[in-house]
Amino acid sequence: MQIFFKCNGEWVHQNEHFSEETTDESTGLKVREAYINVTRQQVEDFHGPEDYWCQCVAWSHLGTSKSRKASVRIAYLRKNFEQDPQGKEVPLEGMIVLHCRPPEGVPAAEVEWLKNEEIIVAAEDENIDTRADHNLIIRQARLSDSGNYTCMANNIVAKRRSLSATVVVYVNGGWSSWTEWSNCNVRCGRGWQKRSRTCTNPAPLNGGAFCEGMSVQKITCTSLCPVDGAWEAWSEWSVCSPECEHLRVRECTAPPPRNGGKFCEGPNQESENCTEGLCIHDIENATDIALYSGLGAAVITVAVIVIGVTLYRRSQSEYGVDVIDSSALTGGFQTFNFKTARQGNSLLLNSSMQPDLTVSRTYSGPICLQDPIDKELMTESSLFNPLSDIKVKVQSSFMVSLGVTDRSEYQRKTHSGTFPHDSNRTFNSIHTKNKAAYIQNLSTLCKQNEMRTTGVFGHLGGRLGIPNTGVSLLIPHGAIPEEISWEIYLSINQGESSLQPEGSEVLLGPEVTCGPPEVTVSTPFALTIPHCAEVNSEHWNIHVKKKKHQGKWEEVMSVEEETTSCYCLWDPYACHILLDSFGTYAIMGESLSDCSVKELKVAVFGSMSCNSLDYSLRVYCVDNTPCAFQEVISEERQQGGQLLEEPKLLHFKGNTFSLQISVLDIPPFLWRIKPFTACQEVPFSRVWRNNQQPLHCAFSLERYTPATTQLSCKICVRQVKGHEQILQIQTSILETERETIPFFAHEDSNFPVQMGPQAFKIPYSIRQRICATFDMPNAKGKDWQMLAQKNSFNRNLSYFATQNSPSAVILDLWEARHQHDGDLDSLACALEEIGRTQPQISDLTETQIEESNFSYSRQNGL
Repeated sequence: MQIFFKCNGEWVHQNEHFSEETTDESTGLKVREAYINVTRQQVEDFHGPEDYWCQCVAWSHLGTSKSRKASVRIAYLRKNFEQDPQGKEVPLEGMIVLHCRPPEGVPAAEVEWLKNEEIIVAAEDENIDTRADHNLIIRQARLSDSGNYTCMANNIVAKRRSLSATVVVYVNGGWSSWTEWSNCNVRCGRGWQKRSRTCTNPAPLNGGAFCEGMSVQKITCTSLCPVDGAWEAWSEWSVCSPECEHLRVRECTAPPPRNGGKFCEGPNQESENCTEGLCIHDIENATDIALYSGLGAAVITVAVIVIGVTLYRRSQSEYGVDVIDSSALTGGFQTFNFKTARQGNSLLLNSSMQPDLTVSRTYSGPICLQDPIDKELMTESSLFNPLSDIKVKVQSSFMVSLGVTDRSEYQRKTHSGTFPHDSNRTFNSIHTKNKAAYIQNLSTLCKQNEMRTTGVFGHLGGRLGIPNTGVSLLIPHGAIPEEISWEIYLSINQGESSLQPEGSEVLLGPEVTCGPPEVTVSTPFALTIPHCAEVNSEHWNIHVKKKKHQGKWEEVMSVEEETTSCYCLWDPYACHILLDSFGTYAIMGESLSDCSVKELKVAVFGSMSCNSLDYSLRVYCVDNTPCAFQEVISEERQQGGQLLEEPKLLHFKGNTFSLQISVLDIPPFLWRIKPFTACQEVPFSRVWRNNQQPLHCAFSLERYTPATTQLSCKICVRQVKGHEQILQIQTSILETERETIPFFAHEDSNFPVQMGPQAFKIPYSIRQRICATFDMPNAKGKDWQMLAQKNSFNRNLSYFATQNSPSAVILDLWEARHQHDGDLDSLACALEEIGRTQPQISDLTETQIEESNFSYSRQNGL
């Protein structure tokens, strides 16, 4: 047997053949194998109508046999894919199709898929199919299918990788079921009920859409009011019975109890002796005559005493004393001893003197009027002068001793701080040993009436605040584009407000304007506005309103509603609003019940009148916001007024009852007040809707002689069926004895404008690490949503979800909320609780922060 090769129609020389001969063990037949070598050069040099081919021919005595033709080609694989897979975002359970067309090659390339650099084995997952024209098909997308996908092509020459395609499987938010309707918020009458739902069924994930619609629904409700029973008038007395008694009765029908009301208290029948105890009609002996004579004499004596007391009270009315103690008839008069005040005494009043809160009185009088004051006769002394330390001991209405006590020594030190931003923002009397650390002279405050401040800000951001008002503006880093700067202004609108409340709405804080309006920001800025409402969502419905160009106002948001246009954080004494446009904003509150409360600041000022014997007391009741009290300070400075007592806090309810202001315990024989003017009443609407305008009542007192230089009395401010505050007044009316009054200044008065890193509490490097950590979605939920919840931002999380960096906006809101305390420890604890990162924020030294700010400034070209 012979074997030869023929290539491209030509026989290959026998010297190029290689052959081997073997024997098949099973059949014993001889097997001969032959082969030739074909080089790459031979294939490249061949130029024929078809591929380079070879064929073998074998023959023997039995005949000839030819093999099929074998083609020889040069193998290759090009570099570029004809089609790379493209990234996609698909909803949960949606279909994913990734297309891949491998590079041209010989032989044709085989394709396999990688997910996050691991080979996908379609046989192990029925949900995945890779058979259709090299495409990857995922029939129903799962959260675990999110990742980076790569198409891999290979043949005998090389392997090629396509560009990676990122697949994100997102989850659109869904509402949970509505909760049950809450109970009616009022015990009786017209009120409201509410129910709520949350966007947690499921919660939005990986950029999925937030739920559409309202998260809270409210409806009105009406409950029947229980009516307590009341007695009708007593019937006429019955005829005197033989037992010398007569009866009268009454019924509980005016009205009768209904709807669960209480039954009348007390007896429904009454009896008494109808002969004044003398049931015997015949006088039997002289003893009875003596008895009747004694009774007659006693009656005449009582009548004489009553007439004497009446005449005595009329003779005393010219002194203007409202209340006269009965001890005046039995006790003597005690002399008044005055002791010169110690020089340099800075205490406002003796801390041992406590106001008498046990006396109850009923007042009626005219509506509050302003007494005329000749400003040209006012003194040019400091606005606020303190009182000498006067100790008053009242034995009766006429037995009053006055004396000057020694100054109290300071017993301990306190760290400086001010009340407007801590949890104890009240105006109750502070112990004298703590005053020095908190006191600042009012004369150092800005004397301009215009409440406005400006600053130039750029890409680094900063903080702008109006001193002593609680109003501030935080511009985050990066909110203004690079190489651009703006002169930003912030002002409080004074005078009559253009905002007209609707229905039961009231203005809870100042109107604040920030601008210019044409400024555009890429990140929301934080506007802080103080308010005077006692925070309670059951009693208040809070709205944020913005003024339009035409002078009209529109509602921007309601605090209780979910919205993505802006965000409102409602703190006890201030409202922090995240906004994306400048303009004029105001906070409105709609009272939902009689239990809604506005906090009023009560302060008393005094000054000498044009008549040298007259002294004027002015009692102010203003909204408890720093800017409202600033107007009072400005007005009193012009009148030469003197602050007589530390301001106090009064909770004024929305129950439609008026406010009463009274002057009590005026020393007789030293001072007098005009009859029927010791109590003044202010209507409810005047107090409730004062629109940030100062409200005050004036009282005019007169000395009997110029020798009287000390004044001691009480000012009672109370709401009918509401709360009450008593201010103890002890002062010297002489100019030479006045001292500088202490005042609690606002914390923002030191740095009205701060720019760059110094305006922020969190160092920039740590802020970047926090944002990079929490902006990334996490399967365990340890992302920006938990960061918000740990910092008590529990409402309206959909607003943060729409931001490019939710964590950065959350930190901006934290900066606005903690602009005065800079409580980095709380933020560090929140991060440690989450467990994603543990930056030692609270352990940073001042040097480290300064170095961080310096390096940050260098990075930004400063």
